Amino acid sequence: MNLAGRGARLQGVTDPPATRRWSRIGRRTLAGQALALQLGVVALVLVAVAAVSVTQSLAAFTRTESRRVLAVAEDVAVDGVVRQALAAPTVSPRNPVTAVADGARAVSGTTAVVVADADLVVVTATDLALVGTTLPTADADGGDPSRVAEGRSWTGYLRLTPDGPLAVAAQVPVLAADGRRLGAVAVTSNLPDVLTRLAASAPDLLTYLGLATALGVVGSLLLARRVKRQTLGLEPREITALVQQREAMLLGIREGVLGVDADGRVVLVNDTARRLLGLPERAVGRTLAELGLDPEVRAVLTGPDRAEDAVIPRADAVVVANRRPFLVDGTVRGWVTTLRDRTELAALQRELGTTRGTTETLRAQAHEFSNRLHTISGLIEIGEYDEVVRYVGTLQGSAEDDAAVTGRVGDPSLAALLVAKARLARERGVVLEVTGSLGRVSDDLSADLVTVVGNLVDNALDVLSGGTVTVDLADPDGDVHVAVRDTGPGVSTEPPDAVFGRGVSTKGDGRGIGLALVRAVCVRRGGEVAVASRPGEGAVFTARLPRERTADDRRVGVGR
Repeated sequence: MNLAGRGARLQGVTDPPATRRWSRIGRRTLAGQALALQLGVVALVLVAVAAVSVTQSLAAFTRTESRRVLAVAEDVAVDGVVRQALAAPTVSPRNPVTAVADGARAVSGTTAVVVADADLVVVTATDLALVGTTLPTADADGGDPSRVAEGRSWTGYLRLTPDGPLAVAAQVPVLAADGRRLGAVAVTSNLPDVLTRLAASAPDLLTYLGLATALGVVGSLLLARRVKRQTLGLEPREITALVQQREAMLLGIREGVLGVDADGRVVLVNDTARRLLGLPERAVGRTLAELGLDPEVRAVLTGPDRAEDAVIPRADAVVVANRRPFLVDGTVRGWVTTLRDRTELAALQRELGTTRGTTETLRAQAHEFSNRLHTISGLIEIGEYDEVVRYVGTLQGSAEDDAAVTGRVGDPSLAALLVAKARLARERGVVLEVTGSLGRVSDDLSADLVTVVGNLVDNALDVLSGGTVTVDLADPDGDVHVAVRDTGPGVSTEPPDAVFGRGVSTKGDGRGIGLALVRAVCVRRGGEVAVASRPGEGAVFTARLPRERTADDRRVGVGR
């Protein structure tokens, strides 16, 4: 499975034509999304810069104008004409101070020049409507009020009329030669509005915007190009669709799927694989060793070559794995393993084989009985009556052997299995003995007993070319106990219990599932199976099967 080739095919299918690509830039393509994001960031930055620029320009204007209006007010306050006029003030638009005030305003470029007497009554002003009113001293921006009435200079913010514009103002007292306060001079310069200050910064802001936009476009295209190379040319929406489709396929597959990278780290796993391997919910991103898998299991899930129908030893299931390497440019980057639970299938195969064997045995018996009747009939016809008696006695002994089995085993399915296995054993020169007794059992326990006893007897017969196999049945404590003894060479594995989970057999490829199935059936039912062996003295397999199935066994339905 080569992902690079697959990505190339997907790219050819999903990329839009060149004539449509730029028409779809914006919210759809990766380049358009990156550009929109960068332009949004640029716009926010420009808004912040504009706000800072306006605030800084206001502060700079205030500092500059405060010094300027204070200097103008001080020049007017020391003018001799102003002092002489305020010594005998006359409230009149034609006051001689008017010419001095207008000249100072015209020269300095300020907004207004106001002259008031000692009582702060305006005697002349640029706005003649102010003549005769009281000069305001409260700071319009909430600062400290003017103390010009106390003979001290002041700068701040002032509104000459309640609804007039806000202005930077300076108020300076007019003093006589003897230090007596004669009046006050106020000079104001209106603050520019926000639009005026923003317009002053506009050229710089437009320059910044143009540069940022150009850099954003180039950066977005380069970023999108790099990302698309790394994502096999797929757009984000296509990657999202692929991820969703992958998740849907993983959930819909009955078999387990496990993906492992070259470092043995899980990158892909579905629920079935987690259940079959006993993995935790958060298995992705962790190595097989961190997940606590046995080295034998890890060897099946990783390796340079393919694995075909490899058996993974599990205590409660027969799991078969097929592994394929994941190649990129001819290099193994990981492995993908499919897992199948063959417990139920193996049990069904065993039951089917048992049923088929029983059927064949019954068919052979019917044929054999027909031959025996023909033999008896022929002996009678030729008058060999003594030979008839001897022949019937031989047949009665064989029937008694079958009756001995059926007399000890009350379950028909298990009894039929043992009768068939006894005949098979005689054909191989092996004696099959049944000891103990067992009454009728439930249908589900009967099916499990047929699976367990059939596999254990077959395993014993396969290693014998002569000798004895003994099947002992008992239910002393309510649970059914089965012991199968043979006089063969014994179990060669070390420890002997490893024979239940090896998944391999000395009898050839494709074998070695029978004993794993026996253990799976016993464990799922809540029982157990064990083996005792001495080299050259045979082996004893013992199994315990409770009469009642566990909740997990009822849900899975092993052997049914």
